[in-house]
Amino acid sequence: MIRRTLAAAGTGLLAAAAGVAAAELLATATRPPAAPLVAVGATVVDGAPTPVKEWAVRTFGTYDKPLLLGGIALALAVLAAVAGVLARRRPAWRLLGPAVLGAVGVGAVLTRPDARPTDALPALAGAVVAAGLLRRLPLPGLPRARPARTAEPSGPTRRVLLRNATLVALGTALAGAGAGVLRRANVADAARSRAAVRLPAPASPARPVPAGVAPGFRTPTAEFYRVDTALTVPRLDVDSWRLRLHGLVARPVELRFADLVDRGLIERDITLSCVSNEVGGPYVGTARWLGTPLAPLLRAAGIRAGADQLVARSSEGMTIGTPIATLLDGRDAMLAVGMNGEPLAFEHGFPVRMLTPGLYGYAGACKWVTELEVTTFDAFDAYWVRWGWARQAPVRTASRIDRPAPFARPAAGPVTVAGVAWAQHRGIRAVEVSVDGGPWRPAELLPTASTDTWVQWRYAWSAPPGPHSLRVRATDGTGAVQPEQRRTPFPDGATGWHTISVTVR
Repeated sequence: MIRRTLAAAGTGLLAAAAGVAAAELLATATRPPAAPLVAVGATVVDGAPTPVKEWAVRTFGTYDKPLLLGGIALALAVLAAVAGVLARRRPAWRLLGPAVLGAVGVGAVLTRPDARPTDALPALAGAVVAAGLLRRLPLPGLPRARPARTAEPSGPTRRVLLRNATLVALGTALAGAGAGVLRRANVADAARSRAAVRLPAPASPARPVPAGVAPGFRTPTAEFYRVDTALTVPRLDVDSWRLRLHGLVARPVELRFADLVDRGLIERDITLSCVSNEVGGPYVGTARWLGTPLAPLLRAAGIRAGADQLVARSSEGMTIGTPIATLLDGRDAMLAVGMNGEPLAFEHGFPVRMLTPGLYGYAGACKWVTELEVTTFDAFDAYWVRWGWARQAPVRTASRIDRPAPFARPAAGPVTVAGVAWAQHRGIRAVEVSVDGGPWRPAELLPTASTDTWVQWRYAWSAPPGPHSLRVRATDGTGAVQPEQRRTPFPDGATGWHTISVTVR
């Protein structure tokens, strides 16, 4: 009995694996966003409550996406095994099981923001393949169809099961390998497209970083944080990329990549931070960005009276809503095409992303942008606003201790306490350090490039032996002091003083 149950479960797994491989092969060959597994994962992300999303980002960082896809694959395997066992007992499940799983895939694909009707075909094909295999493969305990009055064994022999399993596994492996080959070819094509980009010199270069800046002022691209909902990184072709600007404008326009860069580029050092960043967290970084200023582009399109929101849409359907007033107030909001002297990395939005100094990324930094719609906040709620995040998202004043590390054991005597503080577009006026709850002492501020970047700071501490607590706070350019009260990132950014414990030897 146990052997038959395990064999039936294995048959269900084989059928499901073959169906998934067929769906992935078809999606990869036609339209990668139609892949059912990724669509189901994206639907799970969209449907997860905000606290769950925050916990995933906080706990797993950039590993949250592969872990989610792995979890979905595991859940699918369990359901497929159960379907195989049920099919052994009730033949109707040979069709019902694949039909249910196929319906889930079709529903997930067709409800994606950028869905097309034909996107349902890979999930349907996968369900047909799985159902066909469950119907054709003999299941232990279910007799094959036979002529009347002909006695046959109650189930297939072990040799038949092994042969069928081998053939299905071989076909699944071939389909999976084919999907992998096509995927690698798509990646290679996108890499060649990016490598062919030659960015012109900026019409307005960035000011030189002042002397005295410490190492680490600018974050290397490979170390720059990434927080987004894309389960697979979009890899767009620069030649076919288009940007559509429309909505409440007098003169809608569609731009190619060459049109965008021909408008003249600006180069700026800008610090970006994610609203998901906890107090003292890592989701903040500074890079040298190259892009087309947004304000002249919007003014040329002719913004109609009453418009107060610019909605940016990415190639994978994400929507980011930005107050138009912040884009026209003189800050260096841009459609970025370069990062740290190179075209954008795919993970950071190639070929074009939007960024707005002084706003959290969810309200001003759309990656893989393909559409800009001028509208109103009353008419449309962007993705994160629908989940309860604030419409207006100015970056909160924040500071962080980077040295010494938490729970470090420095030697007694002179110890340099150092870190960064940021309040983009307002700047940092002062940073103070308190030891063991004592009085606040001013830290030294190192030179910085502009109010749109973080400020490095350091404090000379004569450290006595024993356990100690260090905390930091910053004052922004308006004179407002960073609040002490601890608040979680939801709904408009974390607050509180970063505090660490060390033991001086």
